[in-house]
This record gives sequence, structure tokens and C-alpha cells, in this order.
Amino acid sequence: MATDLQERARRTSAAWTADPFYALVRTLIRFVLWPFFRVKASGQQNIPVGGPVILAPVHRSNLDSLLMSPLTKRPIRALAKESLFKILPLGWALASLGAFPVRRGGADRESMRVARELLKEDNMVLVFPEGTRHQGSQIAELFDGTAYLAAKSGAQVVPVGIAGTEEAMPSGSRFPRPKRVRVVVGAPLDPPEPKAPRSALAAWTEALTFSLQRVQDEAQEVNRSS
Repeated sequence: MATDLQERARRTSAAWTADPFYALVRTLIRFVLWPFFRVKASGQQNIPVGGPVILAPVHRSNLDSLLMSPLTKRPIRALAKESLFKILPLGWALASLGAFPVRRGGADRESMRVARELLKEDNMVLVFPEGTRHQGSQIAELFDGTAYLAAKSGAQVVPVGIAGTEEAMPSGSRFPRPKRVRVVVGAPLDPPEPKAPRSALAAWTEALTFSLQRVQDEAQEVNRSS
């Protein structure tokens, strides 16, 4: 059952003010943050122009989600801590940018439910398959959550490799440094069957791990050679 904050976020994201505000912030990221980090991206044509999509980047820094919006003209929806939405100006801004509140505690189940609802409305939803932030170029062990979400929603999953954000703003840093960042968008993976058994979900997750590692290796290589 949706909370009052979730209902408010839905109304805000559907209001006429949301699209102009999202476009403004996306433009600022593209023409201020991307030059600051000397971001170069490739493979944006792999992002589907319609239908439910899970944008699935690696996770090495708090910068990762922030730098995603210029990759596509489609708004990117994401999940955020419910407590952030209790501060009205911040809550309005987050909802206008496509964020949706979820409670911590029973967050895994609720996050899955909310993400499924957003995908069933043909949104693009940002999901980090590795979960929390990790260090290094090796993809961490993935659980079957992304596979389950894709199967239940019919969403394509787009792997994204990101090199340089860990150096630009490592865990514990307050301020970013102007390090070079490279982003590689891989080919989308079709979702598993809606009623796929656990073994099929595990096999699909292994394929996603391989795809993520491939685009991450490419991003690292491009960043080293630039």
C-alpha cells in the first residue's frame, strides 16, 4: 500500500513542472559535470527508446547515478530513502527528477514492488545489480533480484560500465576531484520468462554478470588509453 509520501511523489512527478525541471538538471549535468569529469560515453544507441527498461550500471561511487541522465532523453526513475522526501523542497526536487521514496528496513521487498510498478508504466528505472558500492574493476557477485524484476516486468536490461568515478569520488569523500570518466553502454539483455524457475534466473544473472564485466573492462581500457 502506497504511503502519503509515495502518493505525493507520484503527483509531483506527474505535474507539468517535472519535465522542465528534469530537462534543466539534465542540461546542467551534461554541460557542467560532464566537462568537469571529461566524461566520454559510447553505446547510447543501445538504450531502447520505449517500453520498460532497467538501466543497470556498475556501482563504484555516488557519482554513478548522477552522471547517467545525459545518456538518454528518456527520464530515468530511481528509488531513494523515504526520509529524504520529508524535507519539502528536497522531496519536490527528487520527485521531479523521477526519484521515488521507499522505506528502509523492509526496503528490499518494497523496492522490488515499487520498481515493478514503475516498469509496468513503461518507465526506465535505474538499478545497481551489484547492490551497494564496490571497489575495483571486477564485477561483484550478483543476486537474482535484477533477473526477477526483469522477468516480472518484461523489461530489457541495459548493462553500463563506468570507469573513473571511483577515483573521482571514492567512498568517504566529501568532494569530487576532476578525474577522467568513461561510460560504455552495452547491448540490452532480453528478460527471462515471467515464470522462469530459479535455475533459469541464475543462468540469466550469470549472463548479466558477463555483460557487465565486458562493458566495465571496455570502459577501463578506454580510460587508460585516453
